[in-house]
Amino acid sequence: MASCTELWVDRKDFRKTRTVGERDLTAGDGQVLVAIDKFGLTANNVSYALSGEMIGYWGYFPAEGQWGKVPVWACGTVVESHSPEVPVGERLWGFFPMASHTVLTPGKVREDQLVDMAEHRQNLPAMYNAYRRTKAEPDILTKLENERCLLFPLFATSFVLYDYLIDNALFGAEQVVIGSVSSKTGFGLAHLLHRDSEISAKVVGVTSAGNTAFVRDLGCCDQVVNYGEESEIDASLRTAYIDMSGNVTLTRALHQHIGDNIVESAMVGASHWEGGGAAGDLPGAKPTFFFAPGQIAKRDKEWGPGAIWQKAMMASAEIAMATSGNLKVEWLHGPEALDNAWQQLLDNQVGASRGLMVSLLD
Repeated sequence: MASCTELWVDRKDFRKTRTVGERDLTAGDGQVLVAIDKFGLTANNVSYALSGEMIGYWGYFPAEGQWGKVPVWACGTVVESHSPEVPVGERLWGFFPMASHTVLTPGKVREDQLVDMAEHRQNLPAMYNAYRRTKAEPDILTKLENERCLLFPLFATSFVLYDYLIDNALFGAEQVVIGSVSSKTGFGLAHLLHRDSEISAKVVGVTSAGNTAFVRDLGCCDQVVNYGEESEIDASLRTAYIDMSGNVTLTRALHQHIGDNIVESAMVGASHWEGGGAAGDLPGAKPTFFFAPGQIAKRDKEWGPGAIWQKAMMASAEIAMATSGNLKVEWLHGPEALDNAWQQLLDNQVGASRGLMVSLLD
């Protein structure tokens, strides 16, 4: 048994939060109790909240009434076990709530992973139900725990996006424009495209003036353009637009500037979540929501189950090491510090060079 502390978020008003503490948790038959000692906090978590109803993110860790638990990527240790296959002391990495503890129901246990078989999770996207047993993994992964919590899920999405573009021959694009390229998923994608010697397409990053120097220092874009200056982008080139910002004003501006040369327009993130809304009829390819689990499921059939995930993890490690000098990890402890950081993320006030790591354990 453990005393659990959690941060709940109002599902209709993300700025309204509630700290729930002193709640006793214990593992039942076949279950394990996990102490969550570290998790990353990024704009990706805002995206989880924003698409919580549509994708089902609120369903992984149900709360009460109008409240929800925003999922995070975290590392934790099993501190109580009633599962014969998962001992106390087991180290896990995966999808957890913003909390100090949680209970999992392990099933489909392999040497390198287990799956949470809790009944309420079985109709949700399956990729988030798997937890890595880190002791069975390569040293390069076990030595990058912080990066894994903070960066790997974002860089894994970068890799799946990269694979999606490659799988579709970049839709014939001569340039790839990445909105909110200073986001971790954004510059991860730019890095993968830029380092691929077989890709001749120009990589263009769109960002705020305050993040321009950061993006240029990364060295993964052929051109960096500030918001409001989209006319600097070459409209004569066939263009794949990857939107990390969720800013409908930017989407409209790019589509109207580039016109029918927009051959793909994929909506991925929501770093500018309050700028969202319906884009309306626009020239070029219709903006569509990119669903990473769909591409993963496709590759699971073609390459075998888990193969794309393994590739994504190794690519994430490579990007993390290549960009480590551009990011500064900041540690936050306790629910008040977490709440303050959450509000900053909602207001887009967390600079691109900051990496927020959180612990709610006493």
